[in-house]
Amino acid sequence: MHLNTTDSLRVLTISGLRFKANLGLLDHELQSAQPIEVHADLHLGPQLIRPEHDQLISVLDYRRVHQIIIEECTEVHVNLLESLTGKLCQRLMKLPSVVGVRVKIVKLEIFTDCTVSIQQHVGVWSS
Repeated sequence: MHLNTTDSLRVLTISGLRFKANLGLLDHELQSAQPIEVHADLHLGPQLIRPEHDQLISVLDYRRVHQIIIEECTEVHVNLLESLTGKLCQRLMKLPSVVGVRVKIVKLEIFTDCTVSIQQHVGVWSS
């Protein structure tokens, strides 16, 4: 097998990204931001086993993905966790080469004895 073919599938993952977001319907959630944790997998589809050039121009820059996640989750107050995961999926699907997105957003302090999360998948996830 020729190693520099598009037989390789690449997934960019950002996990455990924590920051505060304006999210929720409860009185205390409407008054102040709360901590969340975001996990995102971006399926980049068939890729060369190695980038043609060893430069950022050849790949999806994960700094951009990091920035988009924070922007989408903090730009406006969102009532539902389901709305926020969908909004983030839509934005990430617009990035070049992205054929599928998995997003999980965790509300870290909604209960004292557990966390709550919503995970959403869109696009292509099989080879």
